[in-house]
Amino acid sequence: MNRCRDHAQALLVKARDDAGVVEAAAETARYADWIVGFHAQQAVEKAVKAVLAARNIEYPHTHNLRVLLTILADHQIELPSGADELPRLTPFSALLRYEAALATDPGALDRAWALARVHSVLAWAEGLLV
Repeated sequence: MNRCRDHAQALLVKARDDAGVVEAAAETARYADWIVGFHAQQAVEKAVKAVLAARNIEYPHTHNLRVLLTILADHQIELPSGADELPRLTPFSALLRYEAALATDPGALDRAWALARVHSVLAWAEGLLV
């Protein structure tokens, strides 16, 4: 059993679950931008962490996509397409679920952009985990 590989696969399954929420919610006004943004951020975060885990690279307990992307770059791992724009999702991370962050407004979310980024990062991660 390869614990790193198993952990990476589990993260990728959860990333796909978050992506499914983004796909279902992105095209309806029924769900607020923060909900779509939260799941988009989570999908990207988990996909990046899956790649790191597969390579047995430790990563901090963080939702900050810039930090995670820096770890990828520091280990000479190919970054996902559009990586420089991914940190735009960080404000939608778990911090928005707590009262202290209620005054924080991450702004409007371009749902089509977020969905495209989620699909792109998942494809990138799946390609590296083959």
